[in-house]
Amino acid sequence: MLNQPAGHLEPGESLVQGVVRETLEESAYDFHPRHVLGIYRWRKPGTEATYLRFAFTGDVGTHHPARALDDGIVRTLWLSAEEIRKSKSRHRSPLVVDCMEAYLQGRRFPLEIFFDYD
Repeated sequence: MLNQPAGHLEPGESLVQGVVRETLEESAYDFHPRHVLGIYRWRKPGTEATYLRFAFTGDVGTHHPARALDDGIVRTLWLSAEEIRKSKSRHRSPLVVDCMEAYLQGRRFPLEIFFDYD
């Protein structure tokens, strides 16, 4: 299956901190969030599972090739937009291509829309 880095928040972790950590754990790349791409809700057909995705844009930083990836992550794969569109049958959800298309259309929202209270 193909997916962008995703996951869950750790206790006391902000959304921005979580996306940085999850990207590192699942890709072995540092990620520096710059904008929010969107907030997506998707219910997996035939199940009760509903996913809430907070998608970010930003800058890819240092690669850590010796770092082990999270369990279940086989490899980091960089694809062109056309390759992503052609591989829909391998996507974990329709959010893979929807987020890419939103990015290519220039959608961006400020990170300041998040307020963390701990």
